[in-house]
Amino acid sequence: MMRVLFLALALAACATAPGKLDPPAAAPEGAEAVSFDGRPLAAPVLSDAFRAEQEGLLAQARAVNAPEHPNAMADAAIWIGRRLGYLGRYQDSIAAFQEGARSYPKDARFLRHLGHRYITVRRLDDAIETLTRAEALMAARPDEIEPDGLPNTASTPLSTLKGNIAYHLGLAYYLRGDFDLAARVFERAAALAANPDSAVAARYWLYLAYARAGDARAARLALAPIEANWPVIENTAYHWLTLCYANLGPCERDTEAMNAPQSAAIAYGLAAKALIEGRRAEARAMMQAIVDRGDWASFGAIAAEADLTRR
Repeated sequence: MMRVLFLALALAACATAPGKLDPPAAAPEGAEAVSFDGRPLAAPVLSDAFRAEQEGLLAQARAVNAPEHPNAMADAAIWIGRRLGYLGRYQDSIAAFQEGARSYPKDARFLRHLGHRYITVRRLDDAIETLTRAEALMAARPDEIEPDGLPNTASTPLSTLKGNIAYHLGLAYYLRGDFDLAARVFERAAALAANPDSAVAARYWLYLAYARAGDARAARLALAPIEANWPVIENTAYHWLTLCYANLGPCERDTEAMNAPQSAAIAYGLAAKALIEGRRAEARAMMQAIVDRGDWASFGAIAAEADLTRR
């Protein structure tokens, strides 16, 4: 069994080695981004209730981000950028974080969120440069809990600033096809994980990075700490996928699950599994289906698009 796995990983590594992924052009008027294959990407459609809620919270942040509130201005500036992103106004969000990074050059939070939004709009080189600077800023500083903008069901923040910097940096390398570098960074993200949610997210991508690089032993070890009974709150899709990869759970999902909010993550995880196992035509068809759904801002959709475009 292991000999077959090693062969599959070796073939996958040869077939999916990093290739050229041209940076997207500047977004044309009326679009928020340009896909890796050159398509303009419009802002996502939001429900009226969600839009109204986020616009109200954006207005609150802007009211605080004023000279009469000097001690709260940096926090408010962060929230302005985050709320703009939740509203699908990614270019405005990027501009807000760029301005914040200039105003508060020692505050790594602006670079962390800027790097995330660069990934959203497919500016991977900019994301890597920005998140590398954020990691350097935080190198000698203690980690800190990052507040949730969209609270989970337990109303408990589960990620940290250092952890999110490493996670997004690893993701940017993965999307670019630099799987060895991605694995090194996701090792750091996994080491920073302080709860099951952060652990399964980091180890899911860590497994894929090692597997795509052709390192079967490291890929297997990436999954070793994960347990089926972990109390995962947010990252249930990543937990399900890691159990699937480790042969600790099923690898089939019903139609209802595939239409759930995390379905792009599940669909990409299963497509990546097919790719790793050498089922390339099946993997490409699955990835094309993800892209065709139009949920272009999700990491699963971005990863599928990158794999389809990279040569």
